[in-house]
Amino acid sequence: MIQRAALLTDLYELTMMQGYHRYGLHHGAVFDMFFRRQPFGGGFSVFAGLDDLLSTIENLRFEADDIAYLESLQLFDDAFLEYLSNFRFSGDIWAVPEGTLVFPQEPLMRVHTSILEAQLIESMLLNTINFQTLVATKTARIYLASEEGSIAEFGLRRAQGVDGALSAARAAYIGGAASTSNTLAGKQFGIPVTGTMAHSWVMAFASEREAFERYAELYPDKTILLIDTYDTLGSGVENAIAVGTELQKQGKRLGVRLDSGDIQYLSKQVRRRLDKAGLRDALITVSNELDEQIVHQLVSANSPVDLWGVGTQLVTGGGDPSLTGVYKLCAKEDPGGTYQPTMKVSDNPEKSTNPGIKQVYRFYGKNKYPIADLIALEEQPPDGNGPINFYHPSGDYRSFRLDSYHSFEPLLQRHMQGGKRVIPSPALPEIREQTLANLQCLDETYKRIINPHIYKVSVSKGLRQLKQGFLAGYLADADGDADGDGGTEGGGAAPPPAESGVDR
Repeated sequence: MIQRAALLTDLYELTMMQGYHRYGLHHGAVFDMFFRRQPFGGGFSVFAGLDDLLSTIENLRFEADDIAYLESLQLFDDAFLEYLSNFRFSGDIWAVPEGTLVFPQEPLMRVHTSILEAQLIESMLLNTINFQTLVATKTARIYLASEEGSIAEFGLRRAQGVDGALSAARAAYIGGAASTSNTLAGKQFGIPVTGTMAHSWVMAFASEREAFERYAELYPDKTILLIDTYDTLGSGVENAIAVGTELQKQGKRLGVRLDSGDIQYLSKQVRRRLDKAGLRDALITVSNELDEQIVHQLVSANSPVDLWGVGTQLVTGGGDPSLTGVYKLCAKEDPGGTYQPTMKVSDNPEKSTNPGIKQVYRFYGKNKYPIADLIALEEQPPDGNGPINFYHPSGDYRSFRLDSYHSFEPLLQRHMQGGKRVIPSPALPEIREQTLANLQCLDETYKRIINPHIYKVSVSKGLRQLKQGFLAGYLADADGDADGDGGTEGGGAAPPPAESGVDR
């Protein structure tokens, strides 16, 4: 949970809120959170950050010094500041569970509340979900590349600030990491902690051998020796073998770590020498700017690695440092209390949103393997009594018919009602196990590190018709606009079919 989070919002959220407040716009609204493309060129993402976000929203308060700061900006009137001083989030939040594998364009969260409240939490929501989902996804890719090996998150010193380091450690654990080097994250989240030694430890003693011996004396049950400070094959591995032989006599197990050089070559040479010395159970840990491509290459080359220490590329996202998550209005309450669908329209079809209050249904084949997701209007769930047509989310002609499936289920669950959580906070190991179970059930073609198969996310017939009605309306407006500037990047409610409003 983020402490003192009320001001963790973009200023324009507050200025818009004041406008709504002044002009009496307290009507209900529904916002979707979704993302537009998979990060890292991958075939899936791992949803993460929800528990932190819900705890923050449930405890959201403007303290006296927050109000004093806003007053000092000379932007806000007394009536609005009084509203903020009594603010409590009172809405409902629907979301997929953490650890769920998710895909572009489908709603991951649905926020039902007043337009003011929905506006306030936008930036905080995106900050939390975008970052933790990115890191959990990166970790899952590394975990798969290692062939479900043991991943240690080593990113504290390279993460974006203190909260970035803590959030990254949590998300990495959800994504499949087995441990973290971050002691505070271990205490705060209950993640197993791990560590070896620094080059400075080795250099602080008169000799490499002495440094190794003293470390083994201190930590005989967790001796992992860094062997590349001077000469990995010339002295490092030989000194480690000497210490490891003594540990073996005590019934203890040696570990060595490689942090530089040609990991593929060195790991094989080190393994050969350890085995020759009778230390066949000795572990090899590697680190140094690892990512899923490097790990995949090392595994493909049969490099004998037992533990992967991954830092910078994991906690920063490497070459893809942000998830493309967005938060868009999809329905708003009219004076009669009915929710009317709304839609943002763009010249780029991928940026035109899906209108209305929606649910996401995951269809499974045999053995609960996911085969496709369907975005449908909430009041029009699939009946499950026969073949179902799946339409491309961009609204074009592409479609397919799913003739055979084992079962389907809705993904969005109500986690918060009236500003209070209604689903207990799950234990972090449970979320991690759910992620790993979901990965086991995903077809291998979607898990490829390079050029994965694209998982099908489609819209239902009813949602497609509603969307086409909006597009036709905007095109008609554009044709009738003398300036030629109507109908793009628009919003608001076009006249929907009579049955598309949902009473709330």
